[in-house]
Amino acid sequence: MPTRTSAQRRETARDAHRAAVSLCPTNRVLDRLGERWVGLVLKELEAGPLRHSDLARALAGASQKMLTHTLRELERDGLVRRTVTASVPVRVDYALTPLGESLLPVVHAVTRWAQEHVQEIDAARQAYDAEN
Repeated sequence: MPTRTSAQRRETARDAHRAAVSLCPTNRVLDRLGERWVGLVLKELEAGPLRHSDLARALAGASQKMLTHTLRELERDGLVRRTVTASVPVRVDYALTPLGESLLPVVHAVTRWAQEHVQEIDAARQAYDAEN
């Protein structure tokens, strides 16, 4: 049996860890929620279906490409439903699915926590940066 170097053992352990993390449900959901525009899209759709153009106006900082990508990923995850109405021009509406609506309490809880603690985080960052 060939002897493995410590670098090879570390690489094997790293690969095993990455595989485990990629299967972790919490990690998978937080990865999606942590994307830049996801929380804002979910909050905008909370009030009801919106056209793509309405979302684009509400999220003016998002490029059309990024907004479309975000909506497609949320649709793929089953959190958003896309409805196309044949008209001239074609009308495309986005709405939360029941699964997407069930995520709103989590988004609201994170929002509340962030609003309550962001100043503490900022102060901790400033203190850390001043020491390092």
